[in-house]
Amino acid sequence: MLGENSQSGKTITVKQIASPIRCPAIQRARLIGLGLNKMHRCKILQDTPAVRGMIAKVQHLVCIMGEN
Repeated sequence: MLGENSQSGKTITVKQIASPIRCPAIQRARLIGLGLNKMHRCKILQDTPAVRGMIAKVQHLVCIMGEN
């Protein structure tokens, strides 16, 4: 049940739309964990609960471009 999403190959495309300047360090660390460190960069990630949780914590800095 835990590896169900990773086995199915579902992906999610995330784009950074705001700067982490003046944000808490933990939010900056979450962006780096998602593979985003500069504005307007996109990253294709596995659609897992961990990734969804990280996106939820920085939802004001990123947008979800697409889900497959």
